[in-house]
Amino acid sequence: MMNSFPLAGRASVARQWASISKFLLTLLVSVVSLGVWAQDKQVTGKVKDANGTGMPGVSIAVKGTQRGANTDVDGNFKISVPDNATLVFSYVGYKSLDVAVAGRDVVNATLEEDNQVLNEVVVIGYGTVRKKDATGAVNAIGVKDFNKGVITSTQQLLQGRVAGVAVTQNNGEPGGGINVRIRGTSSVRGGNGPLFVVDGVPLAGNNVTGEGQNGGLGGSAPRDPLNFLNPDDIASMDILKDASATAIYGARGANGVILITTKKGKGKGSVDYSYSLGVSNITKKFDLLSADDYVKAGGINNGAKTDWQDEAFRTALTNQHNISYGGGDQSSNYRFSFGVLDQEGIIKNSGIKRYSGSFSGSKKFIKDKLTIGSSLNFAQTLDSGVPVSDNAGFSGDLLGAILKSNPTNKVRNTDGTPFQTTSVEPNPVAILDYTKDNTRTLRILGNLNAEYEITKGLKFKTVLGFDQSMSSRKAAFSPLLVAADIDKIGQVYLTDIETENRLMENYFTYNNKFGKVTFDGLLGYSYQSFDFYQKNANATNFRTTDLNLMINNLSSANNSRGLGSIINGSGSNFNELQSYFARANFGIGEKYLVTATVRADGSTRFGGNNKYGIFPSFAAKWRLIEEDFVPKNVFSDLGLRVGYGVTGNQELPHNLYSQRQRYGGAGLSNGGTNWNNGGLSTVAFANPNLKWESTGQINVGLDYAFVNNRISGSIEYYRKNTNDLLIQIQSAQPAISPFVWTNLDADIINSGIELSLNGIVVDKTDFGFDINANVAYNKNQVNNLLGVYDTGAINGQGLTGAFAQRIQSGQPLYAFFLREFGGYDEAGNSLYPTGDFQKFLDGKSPLPTVTGGLTFNFRYKNFDLSTFFNGVFGNYIYNNTANAYFTKGSFANGRNVTADVVASKEGPLNAPDVSTRFLEKGDFVRLQNLNLSYKVNTGNSAIRSLRFFVTGQNLLLFTKYSGQDPEVNTNKQINGVPSLGIDYTAFPRSRTFTFGANISF
Repeated sequence: MMNSFPLAGRASVARQWASISKFLLTLLVSVVSLGVWAQDKQVTGKVKDANGTGMPGVSIAVKGTQRGANTDVDGNFKISVPDNATLVFSYVGYKSLDVAVAGRDVVNATLEEDNQVLNEVVVIGYGTVRKKDATGAVNAIGVKDFNKGVITSTQQLLQGRVAGVAVTQNNGEPGGGINVRIRGTSSVRGGNGPLFVVDGVPLAGNNVTGEGQNGGLGGSAPRDPLNFLNPDDIASMDILKDASATAIYGARGANGVILITTKKGKGKGSVDYSYSLGVSNITKKFDLLSADDYVKAGGINNGAKTDWQDEAFRTALTNQHNISYGGGDQSSNYRFSFGVLDQEGIIKNSGIKRYSGSFSGSKKFIKDKLTIGSSLNFAQTLDSGVPVSDNAGFSGDLLGAILKSNPTNKVRNTDGTPFQTTSVEPNPVAILDYTKDNTRTLRILGNLNAEYEITKGLKFKTVLGFDQSMSSRKAAFSPLLVAADIDKIGQVYLTDIETENRLMENYFTYNNKFGKVTFDGLLGYSYQSFDFYQKNANATNFRTTDLNLMINNLSSANNSRGLGSIINGSGSNFNELQSYFARANFGIGEKYLVTATVRADGSTRFGGNNKYGIFPSFAAKWRLIEEDFVPKNVFSDLGLRVGYGVTGNQELPHNLYSQRQRYGGAGLSNGGTNWNNGGLSTVAFANPNLKWESTGQINVGLDYAFVNNRISGSIEYYRKNTNDLLIQIQSAQPAISPFVWTNLDADIINSGIELSLNGIVVDKTDFGFDINANVAYNKNQVNNLLGVYDTGAINGQGLTGAFAQRIQSGQPLYAFFLREFGGYDEAGNSLYPTGDFQKFLDGKSPLPTVTGGLTFNFRYKNFDLSTFFNGVFGNYIYNNTANAYFTKGSFANGRNVTADVVASKEGPLNAPDVSTRFLEKGDFVRLQNLNLSYKVNTGNSAIRSLRFFVTGQNLLLFTKYSGQDPEVNTNKQINGVPSLGIDYTAFPRSRTFTFGANISF
């Protein structure tokens, strides 16, 4: 069935790509032939350092060409050049130098040391600091470090790039949810993700699209809320990891902070355009029985030969266009951009379209004392979903139907309609034909700011920011679909969500130098409000089978049986956050650096007895490189850091009242209003003592660099202690209030070590090779927790009420709580040697203990090649998909299974109970990204630069996990307690090849 947001067809894409290819080929031939060099001449010379010593190995290049040479052991060189050539001298750790030949026969040069690596500026919240002066654990990555290819969500840019930052895609759905964890998982209830701040505006972090309702096919998680940002507009991402760095954000800094800075215009005005075409296919199909093998194994033969995976999966295309225009100088800058992303999912009918735009600009006035700036990012996103859900029952969702459908069933009847049998065995093609799930989201984020220099060193800045979204999700299930709870009646689910986030900040900054002492101070006030509104509607028993009519005309539902239109959920929530913050940085002779920070936050989310919290931090750095006892011929930088701070977590769901009394419609447990049964009743009571979680963290770090910064990196140790844990407690029924929000008197400890290493192995004119590596170890444990909390719901036939995880003192969060499987007895029934009961398994947790990334960058003349591997180790995955579908009992009931099931010793009557039988190691190493590019020499033409590239994503995977992919996380929460590391019919991951070009004028 056609999607209401049709994705580009392959034929039109091919024609489009052919036209662009012809244009780029013509352009390539033209620019390669540009310019004719004058008569060459021999030039000699010597390169020295500031002390007059000859420098060996210095690269000398003729600007605008591929010609080059290197100095000998004494610093001497010779090279053949035209009279009007310019020579470029470069060496690692020294400033690059351009020298015009101007007809000379001898050209000498003196190079100055360049501490650019140490002088890099990192963003730390309400300001910047030189990298060498940073006292906290801060990592900065820019465009050159980002992951390449088809990138839908901002978080994908930094996956595997920073030690201690774990980025996990929940599944392979375009625009699907992504988990980011900085230095482990600290919260029982949720809110474990970092705070994202875009151009100075902290995001609310709430759901902006609504959860999907798929009738008897289960429910699905919301889309990723950062999908609205175009990755091509992002200039850098600064990750604040320890409390001394994040305390400036107080009640929202416990899980780290990621500061996103968008691109600004610079230099002479230029136009940049890029186009790419991505081709995606499933990485690994399930090893299901073919029709012939199914029949040979004793399956029921209905005469057809169908590969249901081929019927549902496809080769998916992604088209991306990005164009921008910008420029700037010392007094002003500007940049405009527009982008289009059109990504098909590898399951038919799925995909995402995004139309995005941005503007940024600033201008100085009053003799450069006043600077006024603004930025704006907006996007309209169109999501096309399919019924791949988190919690489908035994009859399954779309993917479940693909896995278990009899391969000898035919796909369609002679009239072209899908062949359907019973509602517990739905036809996957029928699900695709008879369902529609589209979401339209408009989001706008921006700020207006003004900064005035009152006197030398003293400035005042005011910022007005906003983040607003409007989302409408419409899902319809035709009465023609034979599936659980849908057959003959049909269903429609409508969800509208509006969010509005407003920010006002005013702060003073002051920096000055008093002799050998430097001072940098910050004092400010912040107010932020969060307005959330949601309404839901559903309707059943439709008199039409037209999906568009069902969605757009609920009156087509038949009320005669009392199953007509029902408004079953609506509500709003308004929260405020008022804050005061201060920071002071002291430097003594660039040797000793001290930072003190404090923030006071007042939040309406918490009880009357705990409106305000104080979040302090302190950090110091000793720049050992300034000491005489550190050998300068070995180290080019060496610094020791130590810091401690307290931060908070206030991330309760925006659509739930916590400290206020809550009301809902009579007769509806979800608090909605049924038009046929009006009235209000209390469903939750206020808790005036509720307060935020608090995390105290200590950090010790060592920054190092050797051999003129050719080798650099850091070593970090941290320990985080989170207490006053927020949790929603279910009341024992019967009770007036079904739940209450409270704080648990318990601790969650995360401790670990992080290592990062950057090495420039070779740096010649025509060849370069460098390595970037990071690895992190983290241990997680819950202490002093009274009681236990079950989570990790397991779905499947006969598994009602089953779970696989439990939170308990002495164990890591979400620890697996299972029976130990010991094989089968002679009758083929499961054996449990340690008894028929569940227990904790030592060392088997869904939380990884080690994560890492490894990047190799090669440069040869105008070619660049980069390869990136990432790895996750020490975690386990519960394969709920296998538990539900790949058993002898499932095959005996006429369903398809994987080949290993038929060969197993399991009996057809064996109960597939939750046990270690389905627990697997989740370790993996992935060749995540490979990028090859070629930069064309454009000479002095109107074309400033031209680069062609090809990128491969998810190319190789090394793992022992039997499922589709070990990077998976299906939401299997119980009573609001999240789960982790469970795989249940997740949208499959894909392998993607992207071809494209960037051109600047």
